[in-house]
Amino acid sequence: MRFYRSQRVEKLIREELSKILARDFEFPGALITITEVEADKKLDHAKVLLSVIPSGKEKSALQALNKNIGQLQHALLKKINIKPMPRIAFAIDRGVANAAQVEKKFLELE
Repeated sequence: MRFYRSQRVEKLIREELSKILARDFEFPGALITITEVEADKKLDHAKVLLSVIPSGKEKSALQALNKNIGQLQHALLKKINIKPMPRIAFAIDRGVANAAQVEKKFLELE
């Protein structure tokens, strides 16, 4: 049962945080997408994986998000009424970049 609950919480965080970022934050020259949310079993922490385009803006995007993490956490708490609310942390999703590099290599081989 706990596994199902963590999946639902991950989905809720991804949906609501995406809305909050689109509505309340601007990232000039960058497109930020939440690719995945990974919550631990106890729902104490959730890692939010991001894709940033262009990749040169990843560092500045992470800094901006981490600077406003308290505000984002509070906004999430107002939208999602769960106890406990997982503490969020941001990280870059390298899977997207790695997949693009593999695809580029395949195209070069043709």
